[in-house]
This record gives sequence, structure tokens and C-alpha cells, in this order.
Amino acid sequence: MKYHHILLLAFGIFLVASYFLGYTPVAFGVLFLIVSLKAYFLYAKDKAAAKVGSWRVPENALHVVALLFGWPGALIAQERLRHKTKKQSFRVFFWLTVLVNLGGVAWLHSPQGNSLLREGVHQFENFAVSNLPHRVSDSTVLFFTDFRNKGPGDYANK
Repeated sequence: MKYHHILLLAFGIFLVASYFLGYTPVAFGVLFLIVSLKAYFLYAKDKAAAKVGSWRVPENALHVVALLFGWPGALIAQERLRHKTKKQSFRVFFWLTVLVNLGGVAWLHSPQGNSLLREGVHQFENFAVSNLPHRVSDSTVLFFTDFRNKGPGDYANK
């Protein structure tokens, strides 16, 4: 098994555990999935453009998508499409975006980071529920933004 397969598997397990331990809502994992799909499709578009000599996706765009939760999809695309695997400067910057992203995710699991995450999610819930026209939409928003418990330390307080 290649190192990036282990990294992706470990990260997937981490996201599931993070939800079940009450650190993150379902939307956190869904966000990674959606942006990773976008990253994969951007890499595919860039690879196709490179083959025919047409307009390419700027490397900065690939890095921004990787930084904003899309690095798992970018990593899969690099392997499957054999794209952006040789240019050393791109690879170094890509791995820096992965490290920054993982650092941010780790910070969201700290007391201060998790408190800010919960506050931001709560504000988003209030905004979405008050501006959506249907009750079904309310329950969907609440499903994706709900935390499994009030906080990581709740079990000790019971």
C-alpha cells in the first residue's frame, strides 16, 4: 500500500471519528468530499487541456482548491491521472497546502478552535433556518450542522 493510500484511509477514519466523538458535524466530512470531487475534476480538466494544448487550469487554482478541503481529491487525481507528479515545485507547494490544511483541522479539535467552529456553525444554522422557505430545508440544515453531543468533554460531565 502506498503512503498516500495510508494517509487517505487514516484521514477518512479521522473524519468519521471526529464526527462520532462530537468534534465536527456531518457537514465537515461532506465539505471535504464535495471539494475533493471538485479538485479531482479540475485536475482532469487540466490533464485533458495539457494533452490537446488548450487553456490550462492555473496551478494557483489547483493549490487553492487543495488548501480549501480538496487535497484528498487532488491526491487521488495526481495518482490516477498521473498528473502534476513530476514538477517538483508544484509537489512541494501541494504538500505544504496539505500540511496547512491538516494543521487547521487539528486546531479545530482544540478547545479554542472547536468553540469557534461550534459558534460559526450555530450562526450558519440560524441564518439558514431563518432564510429558507420550507421546514424540510430546516431539518436538512440541522441534520448536516448538528454535532453528536454538546462537546468533546461532555462524557466527563455526565
